[in-house]
Amino acid sequence: MAKFGGVFCAVILAVLLPCLDVAWGQSTDPSEVNALRAIKGRLVDPMNNLKNWNRGDPCRSNWTGVFCHKVDDDTYLHVTELQLFKRNLSGTLAPEVSLLSRLKTLDFMWNDLTGSIPKEIGNITTLKLILLNGNQLSGILPDEIGNLQNLNRLQVDQNQLFGPIPKSFANLRSVKHLHMNNNSLSGSIPSELSRLPLLLHLLVDNNNLSGPLPPEFAEAPALKIFQADNNNFSGSSIPTTYSNISTLLKLSLRNCSLQGAIPDLSSIPQLGYLDISWNQLTGSIPTNKLASNITTIDLSHNMLDGTIPQNFSGLPNLQILSLEDNNLNGSVPSTIWSDIILTGNRSLILDFQNNSIKTIPSTFDPPPNVTVMLYGNPVCRNTNGALITNLCQPMSVNQRTSKNEQVSTFSCQPCPTDKNYENNPSSPIPCFCAVPLGVGLRLKSPGITDFRPYEEAFDINLSSLLQLFLYQLNIENYIWEVGPRLNMHMKLFPSNASLFNISEIVRLRHVLAGWEITLSDVFGPYELLNFTLGSYSDEFPNAASTGLSKAALGSILAGSIASAIALTAVATTLIVRRRSRHRTVSKRSMSRFSVKIDGVRCFTFEEMAIATNSFDLSAQVGQGGYGKVYKGILADGAVVAIKRAHEDSLQGSKEFCTEIELLSRLHHRNLVSLVGYCDEADEQMLVYEFMSNGTLRDHLSAKCKRPLSFGLRLKIALGAAKGILYLHTEADPPIFHRDVKASNILLDSKFVAKVADFGLSRLAPVPDVEGTLPAHVSTVVKGTPGYLDPEYFLTHKLTDKSDVYSLGVVFLEMLSGMKPIEHGKNIVREVNSARQSGNISGIIDGRMGLCPPECVNRFLSLATKCCQDETDDRPSMWEIVRELELILRMMPEEDLALLETSETDSTDVSKSLSASASGTLFISSQVSGSLDASSGMISGRVAPR
Repeated sequence: MAKFGGVFCAVILAVLLPCLDVAWGQSTDPSEVNALRAIKGRLVDPMNNLKNWNRGDPCRSNWTGVFCHKVDDDTYLHVTELQLFKRNLSGTLAPEVSLLSRLKTLDFMWNDLTGSIPKEIGNITTLKLILLNGNQLSGILPDEIGNLQNLNRLQVDQNQLFGPIPKSFANLRSVKHLHMNNNSLSGSIPSELSRLPLLLHLLVDNNNLSGPLPPEFAEAPALKIFQADNNNFSGSSIPTTYSNISTLLKLSLRNCSLQGAIPDLSSIPQLGYLDISWNQLTGSIPTNKLASNITTIDLSHNMLDGTIPQNFSGLPNLQILSLEDNNLNGSVPSTIWSDIILTGNRSLILDFQNNSIKTIPSTFDPPPNVTVMLYGNPVCRNTNGALITNLCQPMSVNQRTSKNEQVSTFSCQPCPTDKNYENNPSSPIPCFCAVPLGVGLRLKSPGITDFRPYEEAFDINLSSLLQLFLYQLNIENYIWEVGPRLNMHMKLFPSNASLFNISEIVRLRHVLAGWEITLSDVFGPYELLNFTLGSYSDEFPNAASTGLSKAALGSILAGSIASAIALTAVATTLIVRRRSRHRTVSKRSMSRFSVKIDGVRCFTFEEMAIATNSFDLSAQVGQGGYGKVYKGILADGAVVAIKRAHEDSLQGSKEFCTEIELLSRLHHRNLVSLVGYCDEADEQMLVYEFMSNGTLRDHLSAKCKRPLSFGLRLKIALGAAKGILYLHTEADPPIFHRDVKASNILLDSKFVAKVADFGLSRLAPVPDVEGTLPAHVSTVVKGTPGYLDPEYFLTHKLTDKSDVYSLGVVFLEMLSGMKPIEHGKNIVREVNSARQSGNISGIIDGRMGLCPPECVNRFLSLATKCCQDETDDRPSMWEIVRELELILRMMPEEDLALLETSETDSTDVSKSLSASASGTLFISSQVSGSLDASSGMISGRVAPR
């Protein structure tokens, strides 16, 4: 319904708004009329939003979404804006759009467009706004966009674009906003972007970018936000020159495989948000004080050592300091909160969990609004008392609170029911009934972690920019989304009147949709999600004259839906019958309408049938308990994996949509990405990115012609561990996988490991009403024999350590090449027996080639620790990740260089790595060295058995 609401409002507004500057004696440029018709010809318009696009004069006929203006003394009117925001459109963008030579705004946000971005867009030199985010566009970013000297904003985020960021973008001399996040862009970030004189916000997070971070960004003259989370800058460090970006407000480089030390960023005068967590940073924390307006410091999940410096004290706006999972020692500072005014809803979180902190000061008394977390430190074992017990409880950081309801302090009489009247909770006149407008906004890169202390400042800021009184704006609810991004819904009320006048509605919509306001820097860039008219749709003359009353719209919609369903059923039957080679597919009953989820595409059965050649046997690449898996090629050429549920696996539509919504939140380099889904009456399918190198199990099989080297196995193990660690700690809500196995670890073209198949996954436990976090989830035992945690099997208590056990079995597979259960033998028992008998060399997979013994020993030790019967004896997932990183760093430099090559050159990676392990450097075919029988560990050199 939210999708329909946005479409409905956009339809009505677009009927009203076109041609505000039109003189009735003028007509539209004929070439532009033809261009618009060509554009419409490429679009699929199921809601009939563009029904007026066949009239002869778009300006005089109020063409939907077309805005026309007189340019100088030209004879004709020219199209200056195409505003087709959230219209339920699919199809492709026509190259003929370039014929709209005076176009300033190209807005196709939040549709379902596919195909590529036409390079011809680069010919529209007047363009100021390109707004294509929230579609299904693929292909590369055209170099020609770099020709647009007037471009202010490029938003192509939340698509499926791939390839490099064009260096030609360095020619966009007027651009302020480059939003390219949540795609599949690759290559390095062009250093040439540092020359852009006006660039404020560079958002490139959640891509496949690699290479070093450009040190030239230190010279960027205006850069305020640099957000590049969830990319892979492996081997790169944070340039020390970044301390010279004097304009920088936010630096977010979470989960980027960065190494080296943290640069001293204390000289950046306005730095307000620093997130460099989930990397491999080493050394001590710089001791100089950061800017006083900083709200967020997240250095967690690195390998930092030394003590916690005193420079975190005296930061009056600090909301969260997270140093979790490092190697920090010494004592806990007791003065961090000294200069913070912790009144009202102000709070401070200090997360020091899982370090090596040994003491707390004798006078340690955190205020009520300060939360200190010390779980996993020696101080929790060595100190007694109620205070330390309270501080040492395992907790998760969750300062990103949401607002879900409005509390009214008045008891008011009901408002009239002829329109959607409401009481404005902020009105100076108590219980005053008025009809609001609905506005959905999302803050794309906020510089805060907790919105509550800033809500009033946001209200003042936005109401002032919209030229409204403060009481006219009411934030009804907000929720933090993955990113983190803040999605909010607000209502705008008329001032001391029951209704807005039409001109005010037009003004407000134009200001918001045209990005004519700029929020305070702390809130970052925003995007408009919807503008809801509600009862005002009846007040527009154009709506009435075209017969678009609510009743008429309902009839039209019902008829359109019925027709679409009938046509789809007929077309699908015909296509499937024509294309089927081995069997006749005679399915199709009435399709259901699934919930629209941003960034996830809803496919029809027809699209899935065409993509797989009617689910031909030759397209099948796998089969599991859920159903069969097919390789599919979509209409835009994208290659995908389609998991088609068999009848026994079908869920209710609501449950299936809930699962899709959950999967859509999971974004990590080591998780297989969900592309879309199909949910029809008797079909449920999940569409994922296609992993060209298949499963890890395939490469461990004795039939594999090019076995993986030991170094590559280590790299795959680390990737899988990071993916599962993300599920346990970063997913919202956290998830236990419950079916970790070698066949659920997939490998892309560069042998990057990605965890797949969450069909058996369960949400991690959540606190009860008293705030107590259960240690497990009680559930019916499911999983794969050989990988099942014995404690989970016996007690039905599922914990994060259940996934640890299963991953340990995978590690044993990688070391031995054996299957978990084969010929009645269990891999865990076989390995333990070999260690006890001193015959480890007999179970090491000889196809790996000669391996460094200290690395094999540590990997084997880690694997067996993961497979301990007792849950408490197993390491945490974070400890696994850290140990694997240490083992990798112990590998010979030449092996590490080959592994780096595998990230950038996918050509015969497995072959080259195997050659390095079995070539002239490694001739021996037996164990040279000695065996420590007591530990079962090998010394000397390990070679193939």
